[in-house]
Amino acid sequence: MITPDFELSQDPDFLTVIIRVPYARVSELDLFFEGEDFKFYAKPYFLRLTLPGRVVEDGREKASYDTDKGVFTIQLPKESPGQYFEGLDMLTSLLAPKKSRTAKPLVEEIGVPAEEEEEEEEEFDWEIEQTLYKEAAEGPVPLQCYYGFGNLRSGVFQRLQDELSDVIDVKDPDQTPTDERKMKRLEAEAAKFDPDHYLADFFEDEAIQHILKYKPWWVDAHKKMMALQGESQNHGSHTLVIFSDEEREQLRKFTNKSYLLDKTSRHLVYLGLIDILLAYCYEIRVNEGDKNVESSWNVRKLSATLCWLECFTSIHDVLVSFGRRVVCYPLYRHFGLVTRAFNDTVMILQLGRAAVLKCLLDIHRIFRESDPAYILNDLFITDYCIWIQKINPVWSGLSSVDGALSSLECLKVESHPEAPDTRSPTSTVG
Repeated sequence: MITPDFELSQDPDFLTVIIRVPYARVSELDLFFEGEDFKFYAKPYFLRLTLPGRVVEDGREKASYDTDKGVFTIQLPKESPGQYFEGLDMLTSLLAPKKSRTAKPLVEEIGVPAEEEEEEEEEFDWEIEQTLYKEAAEGPVPLQCYYGFGNLRSGVFQRLQDELSDVIDVKDPDQTPTDERKMKRLEAEAAKFDPDHYLADFFEDEAIQHILKYKPWWVDAHKKMMALQGESQNHGSHTLVIFSDEEREQLRKFTNKSYLLDKTSRHLVYLGLIDILLAYCYEIRVNEGDKNVESSWNVRKLSATLCWLECFTSIHDVLVSFGRRVVCYPLYRHFGLVTRAFNDTVMILQLGRAAVLKCLLDIHRIFRESDPAYILNDLFITDYCIWIQKINPVWSGLSSVDGALSSLECLKVESHPEAPDTRSPTSTVG
């Protein structure tokens, strides 16, 4: 657990606690105060204070959260209005000391049925040891590396690396430049590639052929769009893509914001979007639209944008990266799935912003329900969900995506040079 940066202030009637918890999972907030005891928990942050005066819960208490700054402001009524609390700036002394504990309880009840013991819910350990938050010591200006949506974030992982080591593969991203991330990613993929697994999936492909026949929702929507275009009818994509009540509720919860992106950043954002959609299309297809415990892993592992904070410069690099990762990491490692994911992504992009947004909302939901992958929503997906609603409905870059389709087959060798050449008339996926 991480002890957050915090400060306290007061007026005659209230004690105010300000807690800075960037990228916390606020949906699981736990807050308690009584007398001199104050407890706060929002994963991965934990804070327990011994207050220098007593507070009371009487209906006047207030709490607010600034989503942009990641700051909680909590006002606690004083039990004795007008009392002055000494030592609010003595932060170390306010941290509640850890109580001594024995390995076993001093009094233990015997004869409790095993079923009852298993049903007891484990309580959160409020006595966990805390260390006061410290700013980095002054010295030479450290290397500052950027990542996230449009490369607009930095410093996020300085205190969260231990919590997020299962989410991203790059170590110490705040000190790892873009070129070095790419080099380490390629090394990791080369070490992971297993030609025996690749060949087994190619020759024993009954399950994969079944997966390739699955039709996600966008296939029928795309067919309908093409039929309407053939009839020269002017129908917007909103008639082809319908949002559920849950998806509309997701949209209402987002905070409207603007993004000042230069040409280079916009290009980076578009390519990152394609990379994420490719990984999502693979996940939807292999699980035939159902979600499971591996869904979050599939999406983030197959997207170098998410897993390695990759900054792509061309659509060609996106396709090669995705192809490499498909034949290196997931359960099904077949190039036919790469081809089909690409076809699916093109259909989604051709359907327009509404289809892309619907997919992004599903990714957002997958990560929100996966701990600790929710941080990827803060770094990427939430911003993509907001940004995609503001761009020009007709993306001129789509033509380059369509153009890449004709050269997709030649990427099979580039995706992994060590992969056996399995190209043959029988290996073509319809």
